[in-house]
Amino acid sequence: MIDIKGITKSFGTLQVLKGIDLHIGKGEMVSIVGPSGAGKTTLLQIMGTLDRPDSGRIVIDGVDVGALGASRMAAFRNRHIGFVFQFHQLLPEFTAMENIMIPAYIAGTSNRDAARRAGELLDFMGLSHRAAHKPNELSGGEKQRVAVARALVNSPAVILADEPSGSLDTKNREELYQLFFELRDKFAQTFVIVTHDEQLAALTDRTVKMRDGLLDNAPAEGNINVNSFETI
Repeated sequence: MIDIKGITKSFGTLQVLKGIDLHIGKGEMVSIVGPSGAGKTTLLQIMGTLDRPDSGRIVIDGVDVGALGASRMAAFRNRHIGFVFQFHQLLPEFTAMENIMIPAYIAGTSNRDAARRAGELLDFMGLSHRAAHKPNELSGGEKQRVAVARALVNSPAVILADEPSGSLDTKNREELYQLFFELRDKFAQTFVIVTHDEQLAALTDRTVKMRDGLLDNAPAEGNINVNSFETI
């Protein structure tokens, strides 16, 4: 699903990524861990085409994204990549349903089809009864579920999550973890998750460790594959 070869990135004289090679398979859930300043978020932003590397190549779902111009890259990003951030970033003036529909509108989906897809996702998230509520009327966990639904509305090839549980309490963190695994199991959804949460990292299929702009040279760490969240 994602092939990264020789990615480097500098900001001024600070070299943040120093040659990253990484392969992530379809349906794989990978966590990226490491100390602050290791380059995790920069790598995720490049993976999500929110920034371009200085050198190297990244192929997502068979497309060499570095070869795309700005407009084609934006269209590719909207259709093929979903984002979940630590803070939900929902638009406060829109309802839960409308927030979910926005990426579908941008992709040119009709109002009818966007509403149908958003309704299906709200139902899957157990939030059908909150469809007409605005973000300030939702709990923290509900906001994050709406954000996940928004990331899924265009059926993207990959979900990129940056500290998705960082602002949640224990109960909502565990519910978010369960949701991620349900999505992976039901839709073979590929996830790449930057996290400091050791519990979440331990549950993913593989943990990639970063330090000082490089991947850890130790062999790739495969985590315990759990079929049910209740087993942890």
